[in-house]
Amino acid sequence: MEDKLTAILTRYRENEGNLISIMQDIEHEFGYLREDAINWVSEQLDVPASKFYGIATFYAQFHLKPKGKNVITACCGTACHVKGSERLINSLVKELNIPDGDDTSEDLKYTVEKVNCVGACSIAPVIIVNKAVHGKVTPDKLMKEIKTLKEGPKKEYTDYI
Repeated sequence: MEDKLTAILTRYRENEGNLISIMQDIEHEFGYLREDAINWVSEQLDVPASKFYGIATFYAQFHLKPKGKNVITACCGTACHVKGSERLINSLVKELNIPDGDDTSEDLKYTVEKVNCVGACSIAPVIIVNKAVHGKVTPDKLMKEIKTLKEGPKKEYTDYI
């Protein structure tokens, strides 16, 4: 871990970066902002860890816990809300066995994120599954997509030869 963080700090110093760029690099490298990584960088830069956590809790792009292998983003903007996004989210949480008050399944296979708006109001409600946008989502369409996700990629005939 220390080697990866040293490389991040080297880039930071060479490019006159800021704390946000360091945090983005840490998140990219480890998948989330690890507490030990934040504490190590905090000591190296002589910047209180609380400053990092203040930034992390302000910006939705940062995660303080590991995310699931599959990330499902649900738009909760006005148009999506009116068209039933909350019902879709509740179905997702139940189907993916995500504990109450959490956003990631215990097996780290799935994360359900809520965002304020994805800017696709004309196709509300919108659900993004691993960066693939799905519009005018119904509960049936959503469960079909989740079933496909759970089954994983289909093997080609040549995979068996």
